[in-house]
Amino acid sequence: MAAVKSSSSVVSLLLLSLLVIVLQSRVIECQPQQSCTASLTGLNVCAPFLVPGSPSASTECCNAVQSINHDCMCNTMRIAAQIPAQCNLPPLSCSG
Repeated sequence: MAAVKSSSSVVSLLLLSLLVIVLQSRVIECQPQQSCTASLTGLNVCAPFLVPGSPSASTECCNAVQSINHDCMCNTMRIAAQIPAQCNLPPLSCSG
C-alpha cells in the first residue's frame, strides 16, 4: 500500500511540474499573460499538498491559489486537459 501511495505521490508531483513547464511556455507569448505565468509559478508551494494523505494546504498555498486571476486559472485547466491527447493518451477521467 505504501508503494502505491508513493507512486501516486511521485506521479502527482511530476504532473504538477510538467503542467507548470507547459503552461509557462504557452502563456509567455503575450505580455498581459506574463502575470498569469508568475502566478502559476507561485503554485509550486502547493506541490506537497497534491498527494493522497497529505495535510491540508498551507496558508502560503492558499494565498498563491487566491492570487491567480479567474481567466488564468480557467485557461490553465483547459490547457492541462489537452495534455493527455497531445501525448496520445486517453482523456483523464477522475471519480469523485
